[in-house]
Amino acid sequence: MPRPTVHDVANSAGVSLATVDRVLNQRPGVKPATAERVHVAIQEIGYVRDVAAANLARQRNYHFVFLIPDLASAFFSQLNTVISEAKLRASVDRMNISILQVPANDPYALVTELEKLDLGHLNGIAIMAPETPQLRDAIGRLKSRGVAVVGIISDLPNSDIDQFVGINNLAAGRTAGLLLGRFLGHQSAEILVLAGSMQARDHVERRLGFDAIMTEQFQHINVLPTVEAWDDNHLMEELVSRALAARPEIKAIYSIASGNSGLVNALNRRHSERKFVVVHELTDTSRAALENNLFDAVIKQDVGHIVRSAIRMMRANSDGRDLIASQEKIRIEVILKENLN
Repeated sequence: MPRPTVHDVANSAGVSLATVDRVLNQRPGVKPATAERVHVAIQEIGYVRDVAAANLARQRNYHFVFLIPDLASAFFSQLNTVISEAKLRASVDRMNISILQVPANDPYALVTELEKLDLGHLNGIAIMAPETPQLRDAIGRLKSRGVAVVGIISDLPNSDIDQFVGINNLAAGRTAGLLLGRFLGHQSAEILVLAGSMQARDHVERRLGFDAIMTEQFQHINVLPTVEAWDDNHLMEELVSRALAARPEIKAIYSIASGNSGLVNALNRRHSERKFVVVHELTDTSRAALENNLFDAVIKQDVGHIVRSAIRMMRANSDGRDLIASQEKIRIEVILKENLN
């Protein structure tokens, strides 16, 4: 049986091809009753729109922006590289992708940069930033102009985003807690917890998940308050060195932060008892630390998958199409020296 076409929709609804085109592309100029007849005809004859063919016929191009913090860490360098690689391939699919780097932890500067965007030619934006009232208002303005908005890596649950793409950070924190709890066994110990900033929701959720499982299963272990290094490797090195010198009871370290060069430097400077260490993000730094037995485990999220998924989400939202949920699920991976490749 031949596939239904727009001509079949027009004949079934008793309208012109131009009217069907207006309804399909959500353009004005069609009476509600007429638009309803077109939608009924689409359902009755089983018409499925070929969005790619329609976009090609209209010579439609997409403009997507990735807004990320301007931070000098191995993880953000990796994220920039992956987006840049996607940008090179995007022209084949009629997409223009750009990166907008904004100062970290400065909501006013972030909103200022958002306001500079040409919304008339912007189809979607993927945002990694702390959720603030200023950002929530800015996202509302973007949505009111028809721009698809996706949160990446760190969720924005109280904002009007279309989707979030990233790991379940509560589960990631629980995973880290389970690993360190089992590494330590029954010995009494303290765990030093490091973060970039507790203004970042992904860091907050990881800490919440970590604390939950430590309370449930490892109450004999004392988890110390979070030490924030503000994504400054020199500050992290200083804070870790100071904590290890002052508290010999620290037997393990959990780093929620994305950059761990400072932690590696601090551990290399001390030649005392080895610590159990679990961190996030597989970078050149954490890979080398695993190989050199400074780190015991790395909790990884596939950055390439996140970027590709964000692009698919923005495009689907722009086209009014559904997503394949299983394709966009970002899984938590635990990397050990033994499975490092």
